[in-house]
Amino acid sequence: MCSFVSAALLIGVLQCLVSPSPVAAARTPGRTFNVLSFGAAADGITDDSEIDGTVLAPPDMGSWPKPRRPLQWLNFKWLQGFIIQGAGTVDGQSITSQGSSIHWYVPGVKPTLIRFYSSFNVTVRNIRITNSPQCHLKFDSSGSIKVKNITISSPGDSLNTDGIHLQNTRDVEIRSSNIACGDDCVSIQTGCSNIHMKNIVCNPGHGISIGGLGKDNSLACVSDVVAESISVQNALYGLRIKTWQGGVGSVRNITFSNVKVANVATPIAIDQFYCDRGGARCTNRSDAVAITGVTYRRVVGTYWFQPVRLACSDARPCTGVSMVDVRLSPAPASTSGGAVREALCWNSYGEAQGTVEPFGVGCLQRSNGYAMPLTQPFNYTC
Repeated sequence: MCSFVSAALLIGVLQCLVSPSPVAAARTPGRTFNVLSFGAAADGITDDSEIDGTVLAPPDMGSWPKPRRPLQWLNFKWLQGFIIQGAGTVDGQSITSQGSSIHWYVPGVKPTLIRFYSSFNVTVRNIRITNSPQCHLKFDSSGSIKVKNITISSPGDSLNTDGIHLQNTRDVEIRSSNIACGDDCVSIQTGCSNIHMKNIVCNPGHGISIGGLGKDNSLACVSDVVAESISVQNALYGLRIKTWQGGVGSVRNITFSNVKVANVATPIAIDQFYCDRGGARCTNRSDAVAITGVTYRRVVGTYWFQPVRLACSDARPCTGVSMVDVRLSPAPASTSGGAVREALCWNSYGEAQGTVEPFGVGCLQRSNGYAMPLTQPFNYTC
């Protein structure tokens, strides 16, 4: 089943170049290669999932029929027990050496490079994914996912190029991978639970991010996320939770531990006033996605703007926030580029333990605070 699905997708769906050598692929622009000519069997027995050469996305959208211009280059659906592995590269060819996109697809829309939809027991390991127009690797409505020892690479100023994007996906393990991109290295969206990340290097990027959640007054539910042994360098954020005003639902049971940050603008952030539309287009709302049970344990390193920013909702304060052995210091003046701000804790309740530096990082309020009772019907709560 896996072999047939893999070969069929590559033959019948992908409008790409497949070659054992990126040089050979570059010499034959516009051709579609049949993977059967490169060893695929499509017999239901042979392993056709290895990528050992280079898969190149088309150089421009003109090679796609207009009605089929995609939201993703490689789209895998309804798979079970599927593995992508090898020493090869999937290259979106969308970023110049200066970091700007060379593809302008449907106005305002750029495709994800690799997407899995409604797929279970999927493994992606050892390959390299680079220069995606948007997200590099996305899992949607899927489960039992393993990502191990992969490399994702795009310039830090390439817009919206998330490394790994999870949505409505459960039981995920991401290990021993290096991610460089222009947005969140790992993005966790609504409907995700039981996510485990370990030994991840994010450099550069926007760090490990949960959200934005609750956009357009929607329901958002994320729970049971663990990120441990993480290194975030030269990034905008380190560990971030972001929600829109007006949303409902909850973020709960989140643990960040053994995290090293270096030259990160804001290493720890909770933002319940998130808005990427500009302040004038985001109005104040009373509802908010509730955030409870968030632990930061042994987070150490340097920042260049603000060590901690916990901006929580007036109506639904953040509760159960724990800071344990958090030691953050300003980056050298040569890299910080200016004065730094003090830590902020707004409507954030919990406790600080162990060594906490600078002193302001321990600004959490110690009571559980007041939280407005839920007024939505049951089907609007997690």
